Amino acid sequence: MPDRQPGPGEIRIKVTACGVCRTDLHVVDGELPDPVLPIIPGHEVVGRVDAMGAGVFGFAHGERVGIPWLGRTCGACFYCLSKRENLCDHPLFTGYTRDGGFATAAIVDARFAFPLGEGGSDASLAPLLCAGLIGWRSLVIAGDGKRLGLYGFGAAAHIVAQVAKWQGRDVYAFTREGDLATQAFARELGATWAGSSDEAPPERLDAAIIFAPAGELVPAALKAIRKGGRVVCAGIHMSDIPSFPYGLLWEERQIVSVANLTRQDGVDFLRLAPAIGIVTKVTTYPLQQANEALADLRAGRFEGAAVLLP
Repeated sequence: MPDRQPGPGEIRIKVTACGVCRTDLHVVDGELPDPVLPIIPGHEVVGRVDAMGAGVFGFAHGERVGIPWLGRTCGACFYCLSKRENLCDHPLFTGYTRDGGFATAAIVDARFAFPLGEGGSDASLAPLLCAGLIGWRSLVIAGDGKRLGLYGFGAAAHIVAQVAKWQGRDVYAFTREGDLATQAFARELGATWAGSSDEAPPERLDAAIIFAPAGELVPAALKAIRKGGRVVCAGIHMSDIPSFPYGLLWEERQIVSVANLTRQDGVDFLRLAPAIGIVTKVTTYPLQQANEALADLRAGRFEGAAVLLP
C-alpha cells in the first residue's frame, strides 16, 4: 500500500512491533461478523509517531505509543455517555474495522493511542495492549476472590497470572488435556495448581476466567467455583455453550462476558504494569511470516505471545 497521511485528529506511527492475538485468528477465519475488507489485522501495536494530523496535541514526533483494539467510539450513544465506551453502538476496532498493525505503518485516532514511555522492549510491550488489557478488565470483573481459575493459559492468562500473584491471589491454571509443557509454564509463573480443563481443582474457586474460545468450558468452570462464584467469559468469540443442569448455576453463581475495553482500562493497567514487574514471554517473527505466526498460535506451538517485527 502507498504511504498514507493521517487525517485531522489522527497520528501515524512507524510500527516497531505488533502482537498476534487470538482475535486476529477470528478475523482471518471469518468468525467475526462484518469486517471491513480488505483489512490489515493486528491490534497490539507499538511504534513511533512519525506524522500528526491537524488538531493533534499531547504527542511528539518519535514518541513511543501503543494502539489497542478499541480504535474509536462515537461519544454520543447511551453507552458512551454512561462511561461504558467499550459497548459503544458505533465503534471502530483496530485490525477489524480499521487497519491495524501487521504493517510497517499504522494510523490511529490520537485519542485512542497510549503513551508507552521508554521502559521495556517494543516486543515485550505489544502483548500488554490486548492480552494484558482484556486480561486486566476480566480480572477486575472477576472480583476480589482469593482463588482464581484461568482456563486457556495463553497470552492473556500468562499476564493475568502475574497480576493475580502480585495481588496475593492463588492461581489455578487449566490447559488442553495432556499439555504438560504449558502446565509447567504456569507453575513457573507461580500457579498454585495446573492441570487439564476437564480436571477438578483441589479446592473450590472463587472465580474463573475463560480465555479459550471453547463453550464447553463454561459448565466445567461452573462446576469448579464455589457458591456465589463468578465465571467470566473473556473472548470476543466462543463456540456454543452446551446445555447444562440448572444445579450448576444455582446458589447465585454467575456467568458474565467481557466486551472490548475502555481507555480507562488502559490507563489503569499500563500505570500498574511497571510496578507489578510483568514479564511477557514472546516468540518473535518477521512481518513476512505473519501467516506462520497465526498458524503457530492456532496449533499452540509456543508459550506466551507471538509478536511480529517489521
